[in-house]
Amino acid sequence: MSLPEGSAELAAPIAVPSGKRPPRVWKFIGTCLWGLFAFGAMFVGQLAVAFYFLAMSKAPFDLDAAREMLGGGVMISLSVMMGLPAALLALWLATRLARLPFADYLALRGAPWKSFLAGSVALIVVIAVWDGISRAMGRDVAPGFMVDVLKSAQADGALWLLLVAFCIAAPVSEEFLVRGFLYRGWSESLLRPVGAIVLSSLVWTAMHLQYDWFFFGEIFSMGLLFGYMRYRTGSIWVTVVMHALNNLAATLQTIWLANQP
Repeated sequence: MSLPEGSAELAAPIAVPSGKRPPRVWKFIGTCLWGLFAFGAMFVGQLAVAFYFLAMSKAPFDLDAAREMLGGGVMISLSVMMGLPAALLALWLATRLARLPFADYLALRGAPWKSFLAGSVALIVVIAVWDGISRAMGRDVAPGFMVDVLKSAQADGALWLLLVAFCIAAPVSEEFLVRGFLYRGWSESLLRPVGAIVLSSLVWTAMHLQYDWFFFGEIFSMGLLFGYMRYRTGSIWVTVVMHALNNLAATLQTIWLANQP
């Protein structure tokens, strides 16, 4: 399988002062290790919110009550949002030690509006196909997990917080990590772009363990599309916008389904 030539990751060589080590891109092993570090940092940031909620609870500890609280819309929204700065800090450290600018390493550059339009149209097609398969199989279009979280957020008057978490914080943190950092390093290793697209899509799928096998397939296919658009445009902002649009559409769909009689 071959892909057309994409945009260069760096527009021009970076001048290196005499006596200093040149900048580099972490290859396969380095990218794996730093990726685990960044994911761990994001997870710790999310756990910090859970520990805070548990510590501030004045009621006697009860496992069922704790599970219900930790699965609530407010707690999940705040944990997703707190994972963002932790992940960004870890990725900044990785790129700093690589001696490359953060924006260049993660492809934080603009793209033509046609790229955003093409990616959005392709995403709509993928979502429509999977929704059609889901209805044909008699499955719920929205996962039960999402419905429960949304109802909890609505009950607490925190629907806006859920939208910020799912449509801004989650797309930025996940895309910067997966299609930004992981793809960059793996695509410049023996995996090349095709292998990097596939492996990063598998990693992204594994980050959504709250869903079942059917939604794993949908997430993986979206990951392949996002990875291709990342390669084709040379810009992470295209996939961030696509990811945000997908989450917004999924949230609005879940709101509509949750309020059906």
